[in-house]
Amino acid sequence: MDVTVSGDKRFTRKAPEEADVKVIQQFVDALWLEEGLSKNTQLAYQRDLSLFACWLNELGMSLLGVTAADVRRYLNWRVAQALSPASTSRFISCARRFYRYLLRESLIGVDPLLQIQLPKKGRALPKTLSEDDVTQLLHAPDTGTTIGLRDRAMLETLYATGLRVTELVSLTLGQINLRMGVVRVIGKGDKERLVPLGEEACNYLALHLQNARPDLLTDPACEVVFPSQRGVQMTRQTFWHRIKQYAVVAGIDKPLSPHVLRHAFATHLLNHGADLRVVQMMLGHSDLSTTQIYTHVAQQRLQALHKDHHPRG
Repeated sequence: MDVTVSGDKRFTRKAPEEADVKVIQQFVDALWLEEGLSKNTQLAYQRDLSLFACWLNELGMSLLGVTAADVRRYLNWRVAQALSPASTSRFISCARRFYRYLLRESLIGVDPLLQIQLPKKGRALPKTLSEDDVTQLLHAPDTGTTIGLRDRAMLETLYATGLRVTELVSLTLGQINLRMGVVRVIGKGDKERLVPLGEEACNYLALHLQNARPDLLTDPACEVVFPSQRGVQMTRQTFWHRIKQYAVVAGIDKPLSPHVLRHAFATHLLNHGADLRVVQMMLGHSDLSTTQIYTHVAQQRLQALHKDHHPRG
């Protein structure tokens, strides 16, 4: 089996041992049962551990026979391949949970990750858009067409609520209440939260539900709010490509993705005086420290305004 890593660097040509594949699946299944991890997180854990298992198999080793020295050799190999500190940190976090699980199940006697430290990394500020950029993007779809009206409703909903792209494309009719102007979001770990939609999002959602969605559906029983052209739930990748196309139409030359609109939602709320904990609740962050990074973006904006307009700026 050919396995590659970011940058299309060749990782190995050996598949993981069958026993390693089995224990990885047991670990992921256990986490799902105990913590309700999302499908995306499960796949990420499987990918990280499978790559490690491939590397070990190339050297004639398996996951259950790993020592701390072997882990350090693997981390050094990752450095030599110029893999990012962020991806290495993710691997270490995943491997720690994996080996704690093996220890708990008495499949190993010593945790090889016990003395392994996470690589130091700076915390990057999230990419965002100005309010003018967002306005241009929202006006990019042609609302005279079925697809354009659907996409305008999606963009308005995304910017109004700060939903994750997976949350947006999987929205069902039972999760939105236009009369009350709220959406009930099922986020990471199946945690629910209520997020206000706002007037513009409600307006375009109503237009979409009345005029666009019926033309897209192939199955009247389908509950998805934003069906694809094939009448089924849209993939995250499809919506990402739609946004890229609208960025070109809007003349936005900044890197753009659905997550950038989520960042813009949070940043613009804080710029207009929203309370940090309210933004945390709407984003669905379990830890306030995750939301606090947006205050740095908002602070940069305030400093720029002060510099431009204050007599002693």
